[in-house]
This record gives sequence, C-alpha cells and structure tokens, in this order.
Amino acid sequence: MISSNQKRMTRQRLIILEELRKMKNHPTADDIYSAVRGHLPRISLGTVYRNLQTLAADGEIRMLKHGGRMRFDSSLHRHYHVRCLACGRIDDVPGSAVKGLNEGILEKSDYRIIGFKVEFTGICPDCRNKGKEVAIEKETLEDFNILEDNND
Repeated sequence: MISSNQKRMTRQRLIILEELRKMKNHPTADDIYSAVRGHLPRISLGTVYRNLQTLAADGEIRMLKHGGRMRFDSSLHRHYHVRCLACGRIDDVPGSAVKGLNEGILEKSDYRIIGFKVEFTGICPDCRNKGKEVAIEKETLEDFNILEDNND
C-alpha cells in the first residue's frame, strides 16, 4: 500500500529501480541512465534523475552525496562504504570488517545518539592497477584517521 507521502510506482520508476538493484557499484545518475535506455530508449537523463530523487524520498534507495557528485545505493540494510579518492567509486565494506565499530557508544557518551556516518577512503583496485595515485593535500588528511604508515 502506498502511503500519502509516497508516489505511485510507475513503469519508468520500476525499471530505474530494477536497473539500480542490478548495479553493485553505487552508480551515478548517468550510469543508471545508460542502463535504463536499453529498456526505455526515449527516457531523458532529467526523468531518470527526478525518479531517483522520488525513490530516495520514498525510502526505496539511498542517495550518497560527496562533493558535487551524487551516487545511489539500493541496499537499505545498515552498512558502511569505502570511496576511491582517485575515481570516486564507492563499494560496500563487508560487515565483518567493521564488526563492533558502533558498539558501546551509548555507554561511553553522554550524548543522545541520533545516528552516525562512517566512510572509509582509499584507492580502489582498478585505479591501483592503472597506477593512479592521488595527491592528497594536508588539509584533506586532517579529516581522516590515516591507517598507512601509522606507528601507533
């Protein structure tokens, strides 16, 4: 049943959602547009983008914003991401890799915790294989806990 805030699941919206669910790489609207055009050759990029916004507003997908770039995630279960600093690719981090990351915060803080966001950063395998590296400015590093060459 559709709530009063949710929009009807049109054929276009359903195809966009199905194509997004096939992609595991957190695609951009352009990536989804390219995939959807195989089913709907006359669809415009604007229509795809508006439908993605509607799907996100309806809680069907997540929008991942970083800088001026928007990516989309069809996985709604609690999980973390790793983002390539060279190309912007985003992948899911296996739950076993971050087991216990958010446990105990309620007991160790006086805050009423509402939520949190964790994102790992690095260079993806494709960029590493192509020899791509990123000049990381000192100001950028101040936002991260650096794991490489750490003597702690």
